[in-house]
Amino acid sequence: MLDQTMKTQLKAYLTRLVRPVEITTFAGDDAKSREMLALVEDIRSLSDKITVVDGGTGTRTPSFSLTSPGQDIHLTFAGLPMGHEFTSLVLALLQVGGHPPKVEQAVIDQIRGLEGPFRFETYFSLSCQNCPDVVQALNLMAVLNPDIEHVAIDGALFPAEVEARQVMSVPTVFLNGEMFGAGRMDAEQILAKLDTGAADRAALAIGKEAPYDVLVIGGGPAGAAAAVYAARKGIRTGVVAERFGGQVLDTMSIENLISVPRTEGPQLARALENHVRKYDVRIFNAQTATGLQEVDGGYRVTLASGATLTSAAVVLSTGARWRRMEVPGEGQYLNKGVTFCPHCDGPLFKGKRVAVIGGGNSGAEAAIDLAGLVAHVTLIEFDSRLRADEVLQRKLRSLPNVTILTEARTTEVKGDGRRVTGLAYEDRRSGKIREIALEGIFVQIGLIPNTDWLKGVLTLSPRGEIVVDEHGATSLPGVFAAGDCTTSPYKQIVIAMGEGARASLAAFDHLIRLPLAEKAA
Repeated sequence: MLDQTMKTQLKAYLTRLVRPVEITTFAGDDAKSREMLALVEDIRSLSDKITVVDGGTGTRTPSFSLTSPGQDIHLTFAGLPMGHEFTSLVLALLQVGGHPPKVEQAVIDQIRGLEGPFRFETYFSLSCQNCPDVVQALNLMAVLNPDIEHVAIDGALFPAEVEARQVMSVPTVFLNGEMFGAGRMDAEQILAKLDTGAADRAALAIGKEAPYDVLVIGGGPAGAAAAVYAARKGIRTGVVAERFGGQVLDTMSIENLISVPRTEGPQLARALENHVRKYDVRIFNAQTATGLQEVDGGYRVTLASGATLTSAAVVLSTGARWRRMEVPGEGQYLNKGVTFCPHCDGPLFKGKRVAVIGGGNSGAEAAIDLAGLVAHVTLIEFDSRLRADEVLQRKLRSLPNVTILTEARTTEVKGDGRRVTGLAYEDRRSGKIREIALEGIFVQIGLIPNTDWLKGVLTLSPRGEIVVDEHGATSLPGVFAAGDCTTSPYKQIVIAMGEGARASLAAFDHLIRLPLAEKAA
């Protein structure tokens, strides 16, 4: 099942086991069960601390659970955790085997303090780059707290469950049989939903923070670069991040980051955070900025939790989010057929009819990817022609199960109350409204800057981007901005990193030129 390179790498990792690991398999006579048994046997052969027990057929076939003798651990993989989830399997083996997790002690204590029972079930797809964050967080929680059980389920292998539970995007998490959440979540975000007092305690702790020299708002490539450059100046630096990594976390493949031939978004996001943590930087994760106000000595940043932080200088690197169609039915059927990630959610629409909204590079790439999975793809473009690169258009037009509609404006998402059943669009040539029956809609119409909270505070462009000069300075003295939230052209990771560094250097230059009285304040 595993090639020799993977076996060699996994064997090296398994030397870190400090206690025995017991794998219980639940298999049938089907091909996937045989693949799973081969995978488990490969793992068993790589460490004398691992044993395998035959558990019969079990509730889900194929599946296997991990535990350690004498430990009360409830952790199961239903399916084959390969692809993006292989790392989740490796981490689960290590953590069940007693290897300490790379998590702050406060988070570990909070997990251990939860009183259950909590039975989590996570549906994932092997092509989803966001799913491992959720799977790994809940696996860790199951290892640390006996009141927590987690089953990670490959939705492609259990289509009846996916259909019955109306799972139309991944990751989707159920808690004690009820819908808990969908989309990427880390341990801190999950804890915030479980521990109702956590947000208040966090806000109270944040409110006690001393003023910062530079406060970075946003944890994407621009924010990470700004934090590193500020910290290297020896000044007090903090980062407020709703999710560290930002839009990078939703990026499947990155092949134009100079000196890194290829990487994936979540991998790069982890590298960014690890780099920032090598310095004396205070990171406020799972926090959203909602206000910016000028005060004596700098600025006050208000967070959604009600907490506030003050800083002499601020670097705004809030990034961007997926642009929505803003048509009736879109919000109602979000994650019920309306989605934004073809890589993550595409496998859930295998054999079905879908639409891709948008004829740029992202839309064309999504349609090409989906064409290999679904029954039919309809690509809908508002303009009279596609805007995608010619090479993508040629590939798109060569696919027999793709229909391209230009001069078409989506007017409504149709559904039966539970899921998408179609969409309506206006034929802009004739003015007629037409309908298409389908099960999924992938929206690929660009990004919108995360700057709503800054309206009326500093100067924004008509598109909502923060207006910056060649130094990254905004219309407010001491406030700088970088990355996709600004008027800077070419929204690219490598450019965002450079702009983050530039904005941070400009912020430092601003600080050293402040009058002594202001510095003292």
